[in-house]
Amino acid sequence: MNKLIFIFALLFVNTATAEHLDLDKLLQEVKQAQGEEGKINAAREAGFMADPAKQQQLLDAARAELGKQEALSTQLKTQLDSNAQQLEQLESRLTERSGPLGELFGVARQVAGDLKANLNNSLISAQFPDRTRVLSGIADNKALPSMAQLEQLWFTLLQEMTEAGKVVYYDSEILSAAGEPRQAKVVRIGAFNALADGQYLRYLAETGKLADLPRQPQSKFLNLAEDFMEITSGQGEVALDPTRGSILGMLIQTPEFTERLQQGGLIGYMTMALGVAGFIYGLFRLVQLWSIGQKMTLQMGRSVANEDNPLGRIFAVVEKGNAENTDNLELLLDEAITREVPILEKGLSILKLVAAVAPLLGLLGTVTGMIVTFQSISLFGTGDPKLMAEGISQALVTTVLGLCVAIPLLFLHSIVASRSRVLVQILDEQTAGLISRRAGR
Repeated sequence: MNKLIFIFALLFVNTATAEHLDLDKLLQEVKQAQGEEGKINAAREAGFMADPAKQQQLLDAARAELGKQEALSTQLKTQLDSNAQQLEQLESRLTERSGPLGELFGVARQVAGDLKANLNNSLISAQFPDRTRVLSGIADNKALPSMAQLEQLWFTLLQEMTEAGKVVYYDSEILSAAGEPRQAKVVRIGAFNALADGQYLRYLAETGKLADLPRQPQSKFLNLAEDFMEITSGQGEVALDPTRGSILGMLIQTPEFTERLQQGGLIGYMTMALGVAGFIYGLFRLVQLWSIGQKMTLQMGRSVANEDNPLGRIFAVVEKGNAENTDNLELLLDEAITREVPILEKGLSILKLVAAVAPLLGLLGTVTGMIVTFQSISLFGTGDPKLMAEGISQALVTTVLGLCVAIPLLFLHSIVASRSRVLVQILDEQTAGLISRRAGR
């Protein structure tokens, strides 16, 4: 341990000694440099004092040059003031002479700015690009526009008005919905619509090109577009958007039937499945009752009982029963009718149940949709209505689906029940006729 302390102390002393020697060396170098600079300054001072006549001559020359420059400065200042006064007079004269023209040029700048904004969103700019460059030179420049610029403004205005009343066919590059370019034949209908390959196009102001809509409108509008593109002369029908794309943009955002079902969620799918199953079963029962009615009508015109229908089976019971008195016959017929009535009224309770459950499912979807809406409001507030759209859509769509299922099923249930009652009434009438005839005999 003592050895380590001795070695550390020795290293510390050596380091301190080395640093001390470096500082002494630096001090000596600074002192030597000061001595050399002092000698140089003394030599310069001696040389300067050795020839005072020459120094006086240099001083006089410098003073003469200073006077000359001061005189020149005074002359230039006077000239500057004179030029400023003259410029003020010329500007005043220019203002007086261009008084009416100033207002005209102001109107020209305003028209150029408005036209530039319109051309940036115009379909016609896809066919005639770079039309706004000259307009920018007029609208953004404070100087008076030249005659060439005014003529170009007039030409651009006239071109926009003329092209807005034309139906033009031309080849152009079109961007797909994925951004892939392709060459296609474009039909431009004024400044309102553009068509290509039987589909509607939109104008991209940022690129100056036409592109496919992310989603096309309904098929009836597409059929009109396809037929219109095949016309080479004469007149034709086509869906026109007078708002230059606003109505078309709203139209393609309208959800389709499948999208409406998706908005209803699981409850919407359950309601539709229940409604389809109930409707199919109701139609099946209606067809069955119609077939049974036809067979019963044929049975009423026959003397031999056919057991493929309820009336024929009742007649068969009478033939096989051999009842001697009316009371026994009446009991047999009541028993036979009791067996046949459930067959004729089969499925009515199911249809009634489905018609009653469908609105309840719609109400359930409404409640769950409102719960989702209130959850969105509690989490994100009411600043963005799009966050609440999902819950509101589910609430409304499920209600609509429930009503759309219940109303047709109620009508179908009423028709099936009415047909069933008619057949039961026929059975009652025929059995009453059998009993009266037996009683008469």
